[in-house]
Amino acid sequence: MSTNCDQHQEKKGIRFIYTSWIKANFYNLVLGIIIGLLLTLLISAFKEQWIGWRSMFFQLLYSIVISLCITNIIYFNQKYLRLKKETSLFSILVYYISAIMGTCIAIELIYLLRAWLFKEHYHFFHLEDLRFSSIIVVITCTIIYVYFFQKRGLNAKIQERDLDLLRLSQMKTQAELAALQSKINPHFLYNSLNAIASLIHENPDKAESMTLKLSKLFRYSINQNQEDLVTVKEEIEIVNTYLDIEKVRFEERIEFKVEVDDELLSAKIPRFLIQPLVENALKHGLKDVTDFAALTIKVKKTHQVEIIIADNGIPFPDELEVGYGLQSTYDKLGLLYGNQYEVQLINHPVKQVKIQIPLNYG
Repeated sequence: MSTNCDQHQEKKGIRFIYTSWIKANFYNLVLGIIIGLLLTLLISAFKEQWIGWRSMFFQLLYSIVISLCITNIIYFNQKYLRLKKETSLFSILVYYISAIMGTCIAIELIYLLRAWLFKEHYHFFHLEDLRFSSIIVVITCTIIYVYFFQKRGLNAKIQERDLDLLRLSQMKTQAELAALQSKINPHFLYNSLNAIASLIHENPDKAESMTLKLSKLFRYSINQNQEDLVTVKEEIEIVNTYLDIEKVRFEERIEFKVEVDDELLSAKIPRFLIQPLVENALKHGLKDVTDFAALTIKVKKTHQVEIIIADNGIPFPDELEVGYGLQSTYDKLGLLYGNQYEVQLINHPVKQVKIQIPLNYG
């Protein structure tokens, strides 16, 4: 399996190198044509007459061959010398030496081509052409080098700015999540301390048990590791701790059920996602139900994670005023998942809050 993966990566790397080589040659072919046309116009202007189509053809051929030769020599030098820092003195020297070498090779190729096409005599090394062409090549290469150097610098600044913006966005998200977390804590304290206070004289053992459970809730809420996501197992454990406290308050009046798919126990969900909704159901939905009250929590696996908090209490009104618990849920899901979540308030056939979030075992 590893060998196949390595072969795939190697083929992908070869395709990338080949594609970049084709692109480099295409761009420099176009550049050679442009330079050839410009030189044709400049020479014609200098001579004050049109140099003719044949001369123009050879000028274009001359520029194209020089451009392609320089491109390929620079390309292969950079590839095989593995030049990483393009602003180092060695890299700059290689760049200009490669350009002059490409010019020499291109000039000889052009004269060989002319000798073959027109049966002309060929002699090696054309110094005058090399001098003139080298000046043009050095000027052109310098312009190109400065352009790409500035472009790289600008791109680096843009990337740095984007990274700064991303970091600021992440810090903002963390701060907003922390603010949401800090708002939840008073609800735990208020509801739990009321229940403990009512038991201190009547049943000290239960009061002590509730105090320990409250301590466990607060340890969880402090979130020392700054985790925004926890496993379903951790979240359900803290929900059960919360329910244990509420069972003392409600005694036998409410039947609590918690159903979780075992394969989801290690899946990640937002910290304190379920507890505020359970608290809402007890505080609003079941507050006036005296007989056969029931609250059920389900965490199911579909193609997503589906969380259901159902009760048989007062139905959701048609125009629901979103309170703190539900609003904190919307805010938290929005910060963590963007628009990749769904919250439904359903009255029939069973009153429930249904949440669907992406499946994540990370």
